[in-house]
Amino acid sequence: MRLTRPMLALTGAVAVLALAGCGSGAKSEAAVPETATGSLEHLAAEVKCTPDMQTDADEIRQAVCKNSDGKFILVTFATDRGQREWINEAKDYGGHYLVGRKWVAVGENPTVSALRGTLGGDIEQGTDHGASHSAGHTG
Repeated sequence: MRLTRPMLALTGAVAVLALAGCGSGAKSEAAVPETATGSLEHLAAEVKCTPDMQTDADEIRQAVCKNSDGKFILVTFATDRGQREWINEAKDYGGHYLVGRKWVAVGENPTVSALRGTLGGDIEQGTDHGASHSAGHTG
């Protein structure tokens, strides 16, 4: 897979967010709504955050968001293939991913679970390299 500059920047941001531990308390998980669709701004409005744009390109748009559930990165993609390639690369950095059609929200588990109550989607987990859970775990 060819990594573009926006993908590298985004992957770095995912790593920083995953390592920073930017989570907060989550709301209890209720029935998952139908998966939201729309622009980055539309999705941000749905979860009541003002997006701080980091990347605004034709293929990928990325913003840092914060709301009462916590801090997260919201990303939209021009294509399904671009989204899947990005997720596959980013998951090496750990973290939790709420995945919808042509969008992803990345953050700590309580935040991602709370966002799912509004945006729907599926939760995927990144690779756990054992940085904070090394005791008792083997290879």
